Amino acid sequence: MAHLGLVALVVREYDEAIAFYTERIGFELVEDTPRPDGSRWVVVRPRGARETAILLARASTPKQRARVGDQTGGRVGLFLYTEDFAADHARMSAAGVRFLEEPRHEAYGSVAVFEDLYGNRWDLIQPRRD
Repeated sequence: MAHLGLVALVVREYDEAIAFYTERIGFELVEDTPRPDGSRWVVVRPRGARETAILLARASTPKQRARVGDQTGGRVGLFLYTEDFAADHARMSAAGVRFLEEPRHEAYGSVAVFEDLYGNRWDLIQPRRD
């Protein structure tokens, strides 16, 4: 297998999710294509990334709407790697991203948990380089 291409993230509305991920997190909008059923194919990814991206999938059923913001049962489910933890943490904080803790420096690197606009938990992480 070559690589993991997309990870679906169930969202309440496309435009608010696009705004959060592009304006606050700093992702780029890769695709926003209308589909015949009224949904959209919306893909975002970290700037410069070429493999894994996120498909922002609008919840369309009551069961899906109930999972918005709680796709992993309250634990961190997505991991955003950075090469400059301090700069990205500061930029995201200034843009209004809610961090749930102060940055930690662990054996594996620098990390801080943040929430997206729906409450999904992410790690911002810079792996340790030896």
